[in-house]
Amino acid sequence: MSLYHETAAILTAAGPNATHGGSLKSRIFKDKSLKSPPAQVYALALETSKWSAILKEVVEASDLLKHERKLTPALSLLLVHDLLLSKSGIALPATHGLRVSIERHKARLNSEFVRARIRRKCATLDALRTQVEIEARGGCPVHPRWIRVNTLKSTVEEQLATTFKGWEVVESVAEVIKAADAFDGQGKKGKKVIHIDGHIPNLIAACPGVADFTKTEAYKSGKIILQDKASCFPAYLLDPRPERDGDVMDTCAAPGNKTTHLAAIVHSRGTTTIFAFEKDPHRAKTLQKMVKTAGSDTFTVVNAGKDFLKVNPSDAKYRNVGALLLDPSCSGSGIVGRDDAPTLHLPSAPSSSSSSSSTINTKANPKGKQNNNKRKSPPTTTTTETQEPPAKVLIDDDGVAIPVSSQADLEARIASLASFQLTLLQHAMSFPAAKRITYSTCSIHAGENENVVLRALASDVAKRRGWRVLKRQEQVEGMRRWDVRGEAEAMTLEEGEVRDAVIRAYYRDDGRGVMGFFVAGFVRDGTIDDPVYLDDGVEQQQEGEEEEQEDPEGPFVRDEQGQIVRDENGIPTLKSTGKKAVDLKELEGDEESSVEYRIEGQEEEDEEEPYQRDGKGNIVRDDEGLPVLKEGRSDESEEEEEGGEDGDEWGGFDD
Repeated sequence: MSLYHETAAILTAAGPNATHGGSLKSRIFKDKSLKSPPAQVYALALETSKWSAILKEVVEASDLLKHERKLTPALSLLLVHDLLLSKSGIALPATHGLRVSIERHKARLNSEFVRARIRRKCATLDALRTQVEIEARGGCPVHPRWIRVNTLKSTVEEQLATTFKGWEVVESVAEVIKAADAFDGQGKKGKKVIHIDGHIPNLIAACPGVADFTKTEAYKSGKIILQDKASCFPAYLLDPRPERDGDVMDTCAAPGNKTTHLAAIVHSRGTTTIFAFEKDPHRAKTLQKMVKTAGSDTFTVVNAGKDFLKVNPSDAKYRNVGALLLDPSCSGSGIVGRDDAPTLHLPSAPSSSSSSSSTINTKANPKGKQNNNKRKSPPTTTTTETQEPPAKVLIDDDGVAIPVSSQADLEARIASLASFQLTLLQHAMSFPAAKRITYSTCSIHAGENENVVLRALASDVAKRRGWRVLKRQEQVEGMRRWDVRGEAEAMTLEEGEVRDAVIRAYYRDDGRGVMGFFVAGFVRDGTIDDPVYLDDGVEQQQEGEEEEQEDPEGPFVRDEQGQIVRDENGIPTLKSTGKKAVDLKELEGDEESSVEYRIEGQEEEDEEEPYQRDGKGNIVRDDEGLPVLKEGRSDESEEEEEGGEDGDEWGGFDD
């Protein structure tokens, strides 16, 4: 099946008869049956959808489907798109049947395309492109292309002299955004302007749509990484320092943007190990590739296919992990371009009436353009009455589509995610050496953000180990200056310090140019509940506690035969001090002593004999020389026997 047939099948499956959900991108890249490169299929599908309202007019006005009966409406849009708008034209051999069927109508298609441009009052093709892009956004704000310079391989200065040579450096993100929309309808295109970010080090905001950075040498070699500004918050806020925090852990690491950001930060400060976990084997491959490309594979351990929740915090491998980054699965409600495909307008087939045609919705409809072509008026795009609107779908940050038919469904989904996120956060808090944690989501819902933070702080593990929120005045300078904080509605007045500590970002037309995001930091000083872990991962007592239990031979000095060495009074000598276990001189007159010492002739308090005796009346002793108590007597009731052969002997301490 050709590129065009495969793309047509995916686009038409996006309608009400679709058998699976998800964004256009996730549907394409998860389709293992594709023979064409997924990236090529996605680019063709997306661009054709953007232009479909205009291309529909062109196809219908030229009677293309009437003359070429073997073409389907979807195929006609894809082929005409590449004929009119692709620099390389139709990606088929010159003699291929599909290409021949389109190119023999080239003159008519071109003339109808010019008429469509003029109807939209666009003097040039560039002006028309601008209009199409604005309509495709559906009213969404313009965002810059955020680019992080990977300091493991390059510097901002080097990139300004190479990748961004000839670009103008402006003072604010707002100027970059303004440059993206700097079109006056006469073909003026976006300018090459960039801004060096003032919050995140080594981050650049570039005017979108001006250059394809994925084709640059810097991108291919790992010198620059395309990463939204808000996505840089977690690693920067964590602020890992090897001398203070030891090793670092990224708990849900794929695709690797935050992992490689952590690597760039710690590499400039010392030597450490980064443990990256990704339970999905396919996503783990992407993570491994990105770590290698970024140049951090020498000190990053990728745990492919391993679930962080199944990691034993007591494992000796992680005994030095002092900083953890948590960016778990979430609703993805803050991601820019989640519904990435505009409405697909299909032309009418020859047998269709001129009163209706097909429309396939892959996201909310942008404002459509009605055709006012007086020469030949194509039918107005409508939706047939029998076609039910597509169900609303919540797509999380992993690309998983969850049908949401009501507010109750949404709340249930958020509650389910929050429960998982809280479990993950509490698990991170249990790592013995952990002193710093960042928790982040690309969600705008308080249920996944502020509520999770408050519940975590109130948990037993947080209280037991002394975890608290990282206060705003304690945060790194760039994050301290970020003024968008927690939602007031999600917290009480008493929780104001927490609200000021957590960080938010919104996908809004507010001049910041970031996606919806949330991040909070947690810290503890380590003075509470710091167990010492052996290499086998078994928790032990603090060093120095109950040392007598660590020596299998006990605390007393023994002779070559293993017998406890005693003096003439039967008192053993302590190994730790070399002194007698009991000083008889100190005991005389000490009524509060826990050891009773009796002298011959003293009146006995208990007439009952405490020790066992043999047939000759001698006290029965064990192998260590200690007297054996009668049944029912305890060590605390042990007293000296008055009279008899051994009545004046002291039995000594129980070893």
